[in-house]
Amino acid sequence: MEFNQLSGLVPQAIFNMSMLQEMYLEGNHLIGPIPSNESFSLPMVQTISLSLNRFTGEIPIRLSECQNLEKLGLSKNFFEGIVPTWLAKLPRLQLIYLGINKLNGPIPAALSNLTNLLELDLSLNNLTGGIPPELGQLNQLALLDLTQNQLTGSFPSFASNLSELSYLVLDQKNFTGFVPSTLGSTGNLLSVSFYENYLEGNINFLSSLSNCRGLYQLYFGQNHFTGGIPNFIGNLSDHLEVFLANTNHLVGEVPSSISNLSILTIIDFSENQLSNVIPKTIKMMDKLVIMYLYRNRLFGPIPEQFGVLGNLEALDLHDNQLSGPIPHELGNLSKLIALDLFQNILSSSIPVSLFHLVGLIQIDLYQNYLNGALPDEIDKLLQITFIDLSSNHFLGSLPGSFGQLQTLTDLNLSHNLLNHSIPNSFANLTSLKSLDLSLHDLSGSIPVYLTRFKDLTTLNLSFNKLYGQIPEGGIFTNVTPQSSMGNSALCGASHLGFLPCQSNYHSTNNRHILKFWAIGIVTFVGVGVMCLYTVISKWKKREMTVSSSGMVDMNSHMLVSYHEIVRATDNFSESNLLGTGTFGKVYKGQLSNDMVVAIKVLNMQLEQAIRSFDAECNVLRMARHRNLIRIISTCSNLDFKALILEYMPNGNLETYLHTETRQRLGILKRLDILLDVSIAMEHLHYGHCEVVLHRDLKPSNVLLDENMTPRVADFGIAKLLFDNENSVASANTPGTIGYMAPEYGSNGRASMKSDVFSYGIMLLEVFTGKKPTDSMFVGGINIRHWVNQAFPERLINVVDENLLQDLPNPMDNFLVPIFELGLLCSNDIPDQRLTMKEVVVTLNKIKDYICSTAQQDPMP
Repeated sequence: MEFNQLSGLVPQAIFNMSMLQEMYLEGNHLIGPIPSNESFSLPMVQTISLSLNRFTGEIPIRLSECQNLEKLGLSKNFFEGIVPTWLAKLPRLQLIYLGINKLNGPIPAALSNLTNLLELDLSLNNLTGGIPPELGQLNQLALLDLTQNQLTGSFPSFASNLSELSYLVLDQKNFTGFVPSTLGSTGNLLSVSFYENYLEGNINFLSSLSNCRGLYQLYFGQNHFTGGIPNFIGNLSDHLEVFLANTNHLVGEVPSSISNLSILTIIDFSENQLSNVIPKTIKMMDKLVIMYLYRNRLFGPIPEQFGVLGNLEALDLHDNQLSGPIPHELGNLSKLIALDLFQNILSSSIPVSLFHLVGLIQIDLYQNYLNGALPDEIDKLLQITFIDLSSNHFLGSLPGSFGQLQTLTDLNLSHNLLNHSIPNSFANLTSLKSLDLSLHDLSGSIPVYLTRFKDLTTLNLSFNKLYGQIPEGGIFTNVTPQSSMGNSALCGASHLGFLPCQSNYHSTNNRHILKFWAIGIVTFVGVGVMCLYTVISKWKKREMTVSSSGMVDMNSHMLVSYHEIVRATDNFSESNLLGTGTFGKVYKGQLSNDMVVAIKVLNMQLEQAIRSFDAECNVLRMARHRNLIRIISTCSNLDFKALILEYMPNGNLETYLHTETRQRLGILKRLDILLDVSIAMEHLHYGHCEVVLHRDLKPSNVLLDENMTPRVADFGIAKLLFDNENSVASANTPGTIGYMAPEYGSNGRASMKSDVFSYGIMLLEVFTGKKPTDSMFVGGINIRHWVNQAFPERLINVVDENLLQDLPNPMDNFLVPIFELGLLCSNDIPDQRLTMKEVVVTLNKIKDYICSTAQQDPMP
């Protein structure tokens, strides 16, 4: 009666059949507990198979009376309680299947009494404690499966002594220690898996596994194994089909001897630290279906020999240092479904042959140096759902053939050099969920048909040359201002921050339109000049005093008038100009009391400048700290707004990093500055009942006083939030490109973690001497990616050369924790970044370590 549609309770009479020898109820929908009273009597039963049902309760103790029981199958139910010790009283038991239940407690050591036991499956329960070493006495055991419990302790060394063991499955999260080098000495293992543990040491145990000539599965990914992949890997069983060694700390090359494993179908060496080139002998592995080598440090070209792997369905080589062109031979992979080559340094154009892979569902070439035009043949990918060609050097127009890809759900072509308009054929892409065409030279109007894409939830058209009215409805109802920013000629959609369109005329004569615009502009300028003359005349006739609402004085409550500011700056002389920002200019000035100050004059023609003034006043009124710039006073009325700030005689951090005339900053001084900045940011985030987000942290906003003590400044786009680490703010004004967190730049959501991202980028800049906008960072390579590729062995290649004389040999102990902190803070995923509290603690530890080491072995 197995594998039917039986349901409900099992009649108790079935468990009271004195002559019954075999009970098969597996694979039904039976429920309820198994009786454990006098109505249970199966003295002759040899097989009980109740797996794949919905039985509940504890395993009935009356089973202990079934002295002839050989097979007990209760897996995939809802049994609870402990694994019964009385199982050891059933001397003829050969098979115990209790996996996928809710059992808890330890594994009974008494099970070692079952000398006839062949298979023991306790997987996917909640068992605790260690693996009893007594199980090593089960000399007949062929299968041991303890997968996914809460077991702890070291790897069971007795496994090497179980002469009949064929299947060993210890996929866990808690096993520690080393794998014995004699693991495969018995030669009978067919499948070995200890995936996702804390096992360590080298992988020389593979040598003994070479004795297991029938081995067909080998899983030891997601552990802490170190060292290289030994050449004798090629001596493993020629029956091996699956080999997973991902997410360890393996180094060195992929041995060419791996080609001896000619019937492998799945190989995964991803997320290690493998280097060198991919061996060309890989062509011998023509049974491969899945090949994952991503997130290593492989370099050199992609071997053209990949083209003979005719069974390959998934090839993932992303996040390496592979260079050269994409081999056109990849077009021979007729079964390929997914191709991921992103975050490498591949160049040249995309081979047209790739677009003849009609079964391709995903292609991701993001962040390379690919160039040329996008081929029209892209319309051959009739099953494609995901295309990411962003952050490359593609040029020309968008192929109209994209319109044939009606299965496409995600398209990202951002950050290239494409031009002309968005083709009308894109109207056929009705399955799109995400479309990113940002950072190009695209022109023309935004297509109205985008409003009809019902599944479209993510749209980014920012930083192009689009013009005209923004469509209404559909996706444009919910998008953020960041989706269209950087297109100055767009109009409409006031909720996105654009001005209303000037008229609804649709003249076919563009010259007439330009003429009307020109007349309007001239008229506007003329009126503006007259208004400005009137305002200046009024200013000269009377002295303006500060308004009480604008006063944020900390100490003296001095009043500073407009006339005083004009005098102090010598009528806003260029010789007193300290800098020009987004919302105005900053001048050096000396007040009548001889105090030297910095005067930030807002550009009143910008509505955002007024918001900037209010934001900065709010923050500096509330937040007072030795590492925050101090506001002396303000001057504010309807026509003029200025902030009077402390004067910082040593300028800003950016000039010390990137100007030859400034004195050199040593490693300890840079650490001190970054530590003070982190303390200031911690104060902003946690020091008040409201959270202060800076939203534009960068070296030019870190000012230095006469003692080179840093003061964080420029809170023009700061934001106050409720005291909650998960609070986010929508951005009305963007931060600075290069320092903006991905989530801030893409969807306008700022949080404490977006400030941490900016801090992390600044830290990398301070210790590499490279701006995140440096000309070397092109084709999708950014400062974080550049540092990450060098981390941790080759940091000497990215550290600021001005610091080399400060660093001892070996210098790894100094550089690794510093750059690791920068990489953690600038992680693309907000939840994986540190908090500013954690940054302060970490930097203090780094500084203490460097200082203590310097005392023992002074730096030059």
